[in-house]
Amino acid sequence: MSKHGTIRRYTLEIEKIRRGQYPSFQEIKDYLFNHGFEIGDRTIQRDIEQIRFEFGIEIKYSRDKNGYFIDYENSINIESFFRFLEIVNTAELLTESLNESKDALKHISFDTGGGLKGIENLKPLLKAIKDKRKISFNHFNFHTNKIRKYSLKPYLLKEYQNRWYIVGSIGNLKEFRTYGIDRIEDLEVKTETFKVDNKLNPIEMFEKTIGLVYSLNTSQNVILSFTPTQGKYIKTLPLHTSQKIIVDNDAEFRISITVIPNYELTQLILKHGDTIEVIEPEWLVNEIKENLKRTLANYK
Repeated sequence: MSKHGTIRRYTLEIEKIRRGQYPSFQEIKDYLFNHGFEIGDRTIQRDIEQIRFEFGIEIKYSRDKNGYFIDYENSINIESFFRFLEIVNTAELLTESLNESKDALKHISFDTGGGLKGIENLKPLLKAIKDKRKISFNHFNFHTNKIRKYSLKPYLLKEYQNRWYIVGSIGNLKEFRTYGIDRIEDLEVKTETFKVDNKLNPIEMFEKTIGLVYSLNTSQNVILSFTPTQGKYIKTLPLHTSQKIIVDNDAEFRISITVIPNYELTQLILKHGDTIEVIEPEWLVNEIKENLKRTLANYK
């Protein structure tokens, strides 16, 4: 079976376990059969082992519930894994459509925001991270309009708003810097290796933030109120993994998120225009007010 087929099978197995109430082995097998996969017990057992080995996702059996579940606490980067499955399966479905008809592209509109620029650097960057090798590159800075050469210890590849970024540390600094791969040129993976600082965990640092700008400040509880119509979008596409629904009725959709406030949070709030109101914290309410005043002043 093709790699795409295997990933599709993984997706269905994960989907059944996530949505089901501790599905039994037979229920998982039946679910696969209903979606076109007629496979043996050993294949499913091997899939569970491979999902654990390749992606660090712990699928366990509960004797009390007589079924399978995902051990989120002991699984590694589970949100990244779910996003990976989403990307791969979308690509597979589009590929199948194109194979069936070359005219399929006439009926598909892609975002033309330039997200693929620099995509050729993804593979060498990922290999550098895995092999713990230093990298060097030239990078264009939007703020200074200058190109500067950097030497980086790469730790993480991060996607945000259809663009990819490399996250790493420079020299002996105990903090991370982020660089858009669409502005990277002359990438060189060095033979020189580096020792990973286990005290620096970029995934943990970004867990409490929206976007790319992280800080070591403490997280805060942010309460946002949306119009009922806009709330339907926020419900199906949460702003953050910490999102909790407080009110959901015909008058209001109110949520709370626990994040470290940053520039991207402010931009996200402003993007929703008059469909959103910041309830807490008070300082953020005032910051948004001042921002809107400055925006209004541009139109006088």
